Amino acid sequence: MKSNIIKIALSVVIVVLVYLIYKSINEPIQFLNEKKLRDVEVVQRLKDIRSIQAFYKNAKGKYSGSFDSLLAYVKVGEIPVVNVIPDPNDTTFTKTINDTLGYVKVADSLFGKRHNFNLSNLGIIPFSDNVPFELAAGEVERGGVKVSVYEVKAPFTAYLKGLDEQRILNLIANEEAIEKYAGLKVGSLTEPSTDGNWE
Repeated sequence: MKSNIIKIALSVVIVVLVYLIYKSINEPIQFLNEKKLRDVEVVQRLKDIRSIQAFYKNAKGKYSGSFDSLLAYVKVGEIPVVNVIPDPNDTTFTKTINDTLGYVKVADSLFGKRHNFNLSNLGIIPFSDNVPFELAAGEVERGGVKVSVYEVKAPFTAYLKGLDEQRILNLIANEEAIEKYAGLKVGSLTEPSTDGNWE
């Protein structure tokens, strides 16, 4: 009788230990998988903002530090459709003739083929319960020339909301230990760069 109780107790202990081992292995994998899924959506949104900023700068001469101005520009801004052909009178093949065929809305050019794209959500970090991206623009001097710059940031604390808090804190600590931004960002306010920190 006593040996049966010991066997049952050992069986329960073994099942609990197996569960705890499985959980300790599975939880980090689930966290990383969910982080990767969320990273993809945030990166896509940052790429969209980068594309709009490029068109905005081309039209206005500088980057925007406001989502209101970016959205207003995307809604009404147009880009020319240009036909470029070689100049038939140029034997060096270096001159071209540019003929503007018409204009296309910036929104149609960038997002016309994207189903269910909602422009009004452009400034909101996905998965964050409506936390806005941190957007800033300015100028830096390089070689005696002022260069327009911008930066858009999405901190881990915003878009990883709802996941294991200790793992998020560990992730932030790891990034800060190597002096990197604890999240995803595109552009820079200190360098004339439009690269994302995921690239």
